[in-house]
Amino acid sequence: MPRKKTPSLRCPTCRMLVLRENENFPFCSDRCRLIDLGKWASGKYVISTAINDPEELESMAEEQARRKPGDGEDVSHKQ
Repeated sequence: MPRKKTPSLRCPTCRMLVLRENENFPFCSDRCRLIDLGKWASGKYVISTAINDPEELESMAEEQARRKPGDGEDVSHKQ
C-alpha cells in the first residue's frame, strides 16, 4: 500500500521544508514570518493591478501634468 503524502511547502524566506502541521506554516519559524512582514512593510513586495477606473486614470493624468520636471528630485551636486 502506498504511503500517504504529507503536505509540505518550502519556507518563502529561507527555503527550508515546512510541514503543514507546523504552527508557523507556511513559514518555518516566527523569525522568518517577521522577516517577510518587514519586506511587505518596507514596500519590497507590491501587488500591482491594472487601473480600470476611468476617473482614477484621469486624475492620475492631471496630477502628472501639474508636476514640473525635476519636482522632488535633488539635482544639486555639492562637493
